Amino acid sequence: MNVSDFDYELPESAIAQAPVEPRDASRLLVLHRGRGTLEHRTFRDLPEYLRPGDVLVINDSRVIPARLFGEKEGTGGSVELLLLERRGLDTWEALVRPGRRVRPGARLVFGGGLLRAEVKDVTPAGGRIVSFFYEGVFEDLLRRLGEMPLPPYIKERLDDPERYQTVYAREEGSKAAPTAGLHFTPELLETIRSQGIVIAPLTLHVGLGTFRPVSTETVEAHTMHAEFYRLPEATADAVNRARARGGRVVAVGTTAVRTLESAAGEDGRVRAGEGWTDIFIYPGYRFRVVDALVTNFHLPRSTLLMLVCAFAGRERVLSAYKTAVEAGYRFYSFGDAMLIL
Repeated sequence: MNVSDFDYELPESAIAQAPVEPRDASRLLVLHRGRGTLEHRTFRDLPEYLRPGDVLVINDSRVIPARLFGEKEGTGGSVELLLLERRGLDTWEALVRPGRRVRPGARLVFGGGLLRAEVKDVTPAGGRIVSFFYEGVFEDLLRRLGEMPLPPYIKERLDDPERYQTVYAREEGSKAAPTAGLHFTPELLETIRSQGIVIAPLTLHVGLGTFRPVSTETVEAHTMHAEFYRLPEATADAVNRARARGGRVVAVGTTAVRTLESAAGEDGRVRAGEGWTDIFIYPGYRFRVVDALVTNFHLPRSTLLMLVCAFAGRERVLSAYKTAVEAGYRFYSFGDAMLIL
């Protein structure tokens, strides 16, 4: 299967640069897989498509301010660090710019010396292994000195960093937001609960590997970056109970899909636990758990778009994307949403 099969044309003007207010005022394109029809709605209409007995599965991961700006000790040259994955108590894998000038042994300074770092090694992917030195609590310093790692296609400054967090974000660890959840408000969640629908959280810490371009020519040759997930016992029970009683499992975002499908056995029952998943879902995959999907509009040739095409059919999804472009929907992280039934 060629990666080019998942390409589509998108004018730059369709890329959302800021979130809408309120959150649930974003548009919602409803795709009915069975008959291939589309409806144009607003996100706050979502409860109309849910039924008592359904379970809505959300990802409660919280984005950390993973981007640090500092300087190289001795030269004063500007340095940007993007934290990717914790490798130890004070050791991280990170991306560094400009990488060619930051080699092992280089010392970096952030916040006028509140946080210091030394580059220990270069990763096979070209990143850096960095050890930090500081007084106090690292997470407190990161909140003070770090910035939200917005995707590169967002050029405008985000005035309120909380708008790149879901209202239910709890577990710190993501380097990018699980953006399908950005549309929910506390009031909308309460409306959903009042209809007899269980809202069940899980955690998958989104890494940048999910968003890296697929550089291979064929889909099958691509390797996914592993991400940490945790599926609580209560969520596993809610999912299994809903399926046993004829309810639907409605996943909010591709991260929820990947976690549920990673935790599923051949019988479709999910098992509580935690670990690392590198599951890669593309057309041909047989879904074991998820019945419906809330998702945003994704980049061409991305693994996220491939997952959505696996769920609803490539031609049907790309046709829906074409309709969305023509109808003026907003795309990507701060854009509008789809509901696939």
